[in-house]
Amino acid sequence: MPDVTKTPGTAAESAAETAAAAGEAAVVAAPASSGKPRSLWSDAWRDLRRNPFFVISGLLIVLLLVMALWPSLFTSTNPRNGDLTHHFLTKPEYGDVFSADWFGYDKQGRSIYARVIYGARASISVGVLVTIAVTLLGGLVGMIAGYYGGWVDSVLSRITDIFFGIPFFLGSMVILVSFSDRKVWVVAAAMAFLGWTQIARVMRGSVITTKQSDYVTAARALGAGTGRIMFRHILPNAIAPVIVVATIALGGYIAAEATLSYLGLGLSEPTISWGIDISDAKDSIRDNPHVMFFPAGMLCVTVLAFIMLGDAVRDALDPKLR
Repeated sequence: MPDVTKTPGTAAESAAETAAAAGEAAVVAAPASSGKPRSLWSDAWRDLRRNPFFVISGLLIVLLLVMALWPSLFTSTNPRNGDLTHHFLTKPEYGDVFSADWFGYDKQGRSIYARVIYGARASISVGVLVTIAVTLLGGLVGMIAGYYGGWVDSVLSRITDIFFGIPFFLGSMVILVSFSDRKVWVVAAAMAFLGWTQIARVMRGSVITTKQSDYVTAARALGAGTGRIMFRHILPNAIAPVIVVATIALGGYIAAEATLSYLGLGLSEPTISWGIDISDAKDSIRDNPHVMFFPAGMLCVTVLAFIMLGDAVRDALDPKLR
């Protein structure tokens, strides 16, 4: 990440020295008319608010999170109750958008609309849990490797290469096939066990670049300890690329969970998941395509929303794109 403290002018140099002594993130000088220092994060937030893709994706993600946390706000129908008198016979009815008949029924007579609403919880939970786990694990490994260097970097990099060489889907399937009851935390743990390597590489490269900055050298000269330098000086300035990668990867993990569930190796019944519903609908796609269309459509919208959010965050945090 570029050293944002290297801005021409005496005021910018003074701001950089103050940030190093106080152990804060580097700041850049604001325009002379305001006379106030402005951080990289405040600049990024200002750009994000002006980005229509961020606004659209943010609203979609908020709606999906509300749907996952409080599905009863959107439907009062039990998604597990089936009525075989429907059994594909009831096609989608668009009169009442909150009706159980809005999306039709699956082969067991269960409301597709209710299952789409309740399926958001499991799918998004897996994506969020995996993203948090890989960010913490990969970020810690990458920070230690990039900061200490030498034999520590060599050992951790070789371990990362070993995990990076394991195919993600194949390794996840090998792990999950040994579990008969695959709940959310089981699937998330299996995916996180193999998915932290990209974050580790990104964090390592960012830390190597950041630790050579002048404010880190100044903090070390002032007697700051290793922990303070790593978490007060380096981490705030090295975390931006990791946030971008993690945000984009979150949508990919949701899609990966759906793929594993479609293959019968992800979440298992009675858990409600978009991947499970897509798998159940594959045999009737010709005669009743609506059974697969709605859960697949929600999956695509969710993944697209997180990818759009990640792209917007990348544009805001990368100074080269300003």
